[in-house]
Amino acid sequence: MPTSEDESYEAVRRLAAGVALDQALDVTDPESWIGHDFGVRELAWRRPELFHSNASPSGRRLSWDPDASLPTVTWHHRPGDAELALALCHPDGRIREAALDHTEERPALLALVVIRCADWAEPVRERARVLLSAAPPHQLAAHAALTLRIGRRPRGGFAQELLTAALRAGPAAQAEALLDSGDRATGRLAYRIAVERRLLPAERLAQTAARHRDVVVQDLCAEAAVAALGEGTFDEFSEVVAPLLASRQPRVRSAGVTALRRAGRHADAEPYLTDRSAVVRACARWVLRQGGTDPAPLYRALCADPAARPAAAVGLGECRVPEDADLVRALLAHPVPGVRACALAGLRALEAVRVDDIQPLLDDPSAAVVRQATAALLPWADCVPQELLRRLLAEDRPRHQRIAAVRLLRAVGVHAGIATLL
Repeated sequence: MPTSEDESYEAVRRLAAGVALDQALDVTDPESWIGHDFGVRELAWRRPELFHSNASPSGRRLSWDPDASLPTVTWHHRPGDAELALALCHPDGRIREAALDHTEERPALLALVVIRCADWAEPVRERARVLLSAAPPHQLAAHAALTLRIGRRPRGGFAQELLTAALRAGPAAQAEALLDSGDRATGRLAYRIAVERRLLPAERLAQTAARHRDVVVQDLCAEAAVAALGEGTFDEFSEVVAPLLASRQPRVRSAGVTALRRAGRHADAEPYLTDRSAVVRACARWVLRQGGTDPAPLYRALCADPAARPAAAVGLGECRVPEDADLVRALLAHPVPGVRACALAGLRALEAVRVDDIQPLLDDPSAAVVRQATAALLPWADCVPQELLRRLLAEDRPRHQRIAAVRLLRAVGVHAGIATLL
């Protein structure tokens, strides 16, 4: 794979010298083809002698006339793959178009045909599209990563649409083979097609959602897994719901919690009332309400001893019951830092922030608590004494306290002198 312009140029020089295509380029890497296309154009201007010369005794050098006025270019010999790989990227559109006529039944050059489908010259572009339309679907799939990169170009949509149509209409194995592609865009397209065609069982979709590294694939598979469940008992759904609930990704867990309603197991959403993710907590409250349970009393009971489940404080605030403000505010003095931080977040959700209550927490030893206190005080930064903030900028203060002071001072327009104080 060319990692620099110099390496791209070196690959072009080797092809011009007669080196085989698969030895000069990494033909499995889309970036190698794109770099080759760029390198040929550049070197054609810088080193024209590499391209425009009479045929050598070996017949490996190119033999077109750069000054020809004819609309097409002819070769005095049958060009090889390496020679065509140069001609297909040449700055002269007549040369590119003439080279395309020699690419039929040459799968090694299909990647460059894909690139030429987005060519700026219409005759070249149209000829390449005719050729690509005749290519077998499995060859299109082999260049999926390159096709999707070219698809982002202004005229690159044709090849991408052709690939998508081939995957939708082709054998299931063809789309499934791309699911594990190392290219992110290719994997996303493959999963999208697989979901559309219902090629994957709900269990595999759930496992993929729980383990895949790409958040787009996670969301796609989680939604598809839940949609594929249908109405039934929870025991029938356990193989799908359990992986979703165990996922480390909040959006995947939220899909699993939502699926509990379809299984009629509303009460099983209760443990997720104190999930670390706000979206999961919201889904848990919705599922409980669908089952006729008000989550607010459950949160109040948990707040009686929140050390084991600190998020109960923020969850209670998210219920938006104004009368709960005093209960949440009382947790600001809790010995567990996580509870204090969640209590601050709960007060923000209730819109029950009091500067006098929160201001002392800017001096808290916990960075999480200070971050939440700062976020709560930012709308009221002009009410926080600047002397307090300047004291927090002292060198002996922890870094999180100094950062909080800077944020609050800047919120009221105090910029000058901060760098000096730091």
